Amino acid sequence: MKLTGWMKTTFAGVLSLCVLTSSSAAQDKPQEPTREVHLVTASTPRERQIELALSAAPTEVSSKATVYILGPKGYEKVSEGTNGFSCLIERSFRGAAQTSSAPACFDAEGSRTIVVAYLRREELRAEGKSEEEVKDDIAKGYKDGRFKVPGPGFLFMMSSENYVYDSESKKSGFVPPHLMFYAPNKTAKDVGYESVSPTMVPYLTGSGVGPESLLVVTAEKPSQGDSSGDSHKH
Repeated sequence: MKLTGWMKTTFAGVLSLCVLTSSSAAQDKPQEPTREVHLVTASTPRERQIELALSAAPTEVSSKATVYILGPKGYEKVSEGTNGFSCLIERSFRGAAQTSSAPACFDAEGSRTIVVAYLRREELRAEGKSEEEVKDDIAKGYKDGRFKVPGPGFLFMMSSENYVYDSESKKSGFVPPHLMFYAPNKTAKDVGYESVSPTMVPYLTGSGVGPESLLVVTAEKPSQGDSSGDSHKH
């Protein structure tokens, strides 16, 4: 799938949610969503959260993955998987305003590394910490070894309900299904570009700024008639 128009802009400004470096960026108030959306919080019904988390990956993967949902104290594990993958709903904020809810399923490497930091983020948010405090805690965690930098691996974001924030338009919106590959501390030049831009393919999030940088590759979901594809309904 090729990105056009708003989609290109969205990927360029939005997918930094996966590294969550935008959480404490400019404090401007986001505009209201242009279409109705349910941003996931701890009050979102359990079954709805599970449905969304599982939608991130093909059924063959997500049905065997560990699943987390948001509760009053942060992420809660609702089922233990057998394939090493972890499925959850990522969130990002600008100031105190939540701007994103994106289902994601991390492979075993991401579950061992990045997911641990994600669990900590939501624990801190549940405690009432500011996004600046959350950012500082995570940065210190990577420095002191509480969190590990991922090796080669990837995560699924194949849901049709990836609702994320575009820093250029200052609006949240839906982006297409995609895969993300771990690229800790990589820069645009490491992947052959002079700088990060909306037209670079694959797109690099968080260029050179941290251990959770990712390369984004868009992907099509198999059709419903394909028995080997995803049977989740949204």
